[in-house]
Amino acid sequence: MLKINFTPFPVLESERLIFRRVGPNDMAEIFQLRSDEKIMQFVPRPLVKNHEEALEHIRMIEEKIQENTGINWAICLKDETKMIGIIGFYRIKPEHFRAEIGYMLLPEFHGKGIVTEAISRLVPFGFDGLQLHSIEAIIDPENAASARVLEKNGFVKEAHFKENEFYNGKFLDSAIYSLLKK
Repeated sequence: MLKINFTPFPVLESERLIFRRVGPNDMAEIFQLRSDEKIMQFVPRPLVKNHEEALEHIRMIEEKIQENTGINWAICLKDETKMIGIIGFYRIKPEHFRAEIGYMLLPEFHGKGIVTEAISRLVPFGFDGLQLHSIEAIIDPENAASARVLEKNGFVKEAHFKENEFYNGKFLDSAIYSLLKK
């Protein structure tokens, strides 16, 4: 089984981006991401309703880091400190050497290759830094943009589950993409 330890917190960077720890100063951007119906349309989770709920989400992120059960980074442009998105390994299954990657980006940064670049930086960290064997992404099959980003990074569609999740009074499908360590 993997031994996960996020101390010290791993700050990462890519060509255009810095991946730093999410903190209370990111509350406005977390609120913007998690309260926007369009951004959250493919995420079966309740919308954040106020700044206190955004801070609670940040506390949950920090708790997972402290417990070594998950890690999220604020995505920032190299010349900025403002968070423009979030990416991380939301669920880590150390007994299976597998983690789930997830990401969100503020709308004004969509279509600029930022998530593709972010995933391409986190994948080597997952395989080499965390010693994962596989990384999965669970997405809404209707989220074509997310599927394209994953495929650009070498992920393959493993499964399409029909109505496997019940949320907000409806049964939803899920698609699982994965990438194996080569």
